[in-house]
Amino acid sequence: MARDKNSLNFLLAASALTVVLYFVPFAWMLVYPFRLFVTFIHEGGHALATLLTFGSVSEIYLHPDASGETYTRGGFSRLIASAGYLSSTAYGAGLLVLGQQGKRAKGVLALTAAAILVLTGLYVKGLFGWLVGIGLTIGLAFVVIAASTQVAHFVVSFLAVQCCLNALYDLNTLFLISAVSRTPSDARNMQDYTGLPALFWAVLWLAISIIVLVQSLRKYASRSGRKPARP
Repeated sequence: MARDKNSLNFLLAASALTVVLYFVPFAWMLVYPFRLFVTFIHEGGHALATLLTFGSVSEIYLHPDASGETYTRGGFSRLIASAGYLSSTAYGAGLLVLGQQGKRAKGVLALTAAAILVLTGLYVKGLFGWLVGIGLTIGLAFVVIAASTQVAHFVVSFLAVQCCLNALYDLNTLFLISAVSRTPSDARNMQDYTGLPALFWAVLWLAISIIVLVQSLRKYASRSGRKPARP
């Protein structure tokens, strides 16, 4: 398979843009939609795990502080509680791998838009959550329909960076919360289910996320280093 020569450039550009925005005053407003996007992936992970383990999803809420809640019935509670943070990591890692081929970018974005629209229509409650779901769907659909393949490729790369970094940031926050407080969280739910401390689950999920991301980057680097296939 011939490599896409733009993939590494787009990933580096997306990473550099993320770093620059970190130092720009009020830049959080620019990346706020991407924080909400990652929250949607997180809550979608809970919902998917519920459905895959034969439970039912009652409702999903998203809040202006980029937090979210998914209410479920039945299913395998331990997998459901773990699925949120790990889904964010897995999605970001998947984008890293799929983003190597620019021709896949619009397909990935189209599937993501469809998934967000379905989740919004079936499970999201509250005006804010609906606005976020519809807004993300329209934004992704616009890129698929109106943008060039290169722009779509860059968007996929930027989303991959945002998902990966936000997943690690959120898990680090979860680690600190679990260490010093009894704030309700996925890790606290796992403590209630298993008897193992919330801090254990925060550390475990963080370790798994780091391993997944490192392996994805290694796979990305190895593929990027391949020579183009000969005809």
